[in-house]
Amino acid sequence: MVSRGIKSLVLVITAAIALAALTSLSARGQQPREGDLLFACTDTANAITAVTSGIDGLPIDHVGIVHYIGGEQGGLPYVIEAISPAVCLTPLDTFVRRSPNSLLARVNVPCDLAGSTRRALQMVGKPYDDLYLPGDSAIYCSELVLMCYADTAQRPLFAPIAMSFHDATGRITPQWVQHYQARGLSVPEGAPGSNPGELSRRPQVTLIGPIHLKMNTP
Repeated sequence: MVSRGIKSLVLVITAAIALAALTSLSARGQQPREGDLLFACTDTANAITAVTSGIDGLPIDHVGIVHYIGGEQGGLPYVIEAISPAVCLTPLDTFVRRSPNSLLARVNVPCDLAGSTRRALQMVGKPYDDLYLPGDSAIYCSELVLMCYADTAQRPLFAPIAMSFHDATGRITPQWVQHYQARGLSVPEGAPGSNPGELSRRPQVTLIGPIHLKMNTP
């Protein structure tokens, strides 16, 4: 059993790292706000970026939601994200270290951000959906955003789009054919859904800029 003293030390270290990361972002004028979105750009092409495109053509393959534990003023910055194996809370610095080419974006229309992040928190622990299917109990990254964000009248802020698993030639790529065949399914081309790249291009989202963490070392 882990002692209470060790648990307290771990919490103190986690808090220090999170606050140091936030200080670095603030110094660059890019301090994330509650409910902001973090889009992850990949350095190498993958099955997602082969069939989708982010803002300015960027290879975006993931998105998370900024949330402050303890409140935005003085709280600890985390990211609510749907990533294998389940929806989870990830420290902001951990997210950015894992995805160093992360882009900060902000909803630019009236939105119930408190209610949106509260709904996202209620999804923590639900399984990750690597089949990207609508209407099941599992959730993938951009689906989490669509499910949880609502305007001030509590209407969904982002509508689903037709899912795309084809490349620029119109051909469904072999990776996706194999992915679904291995599960005895056909590719859900055209089914209602979303992807992080397309979400970054929505008119309700404004790109703030890149985030780079620079931790102070002793």
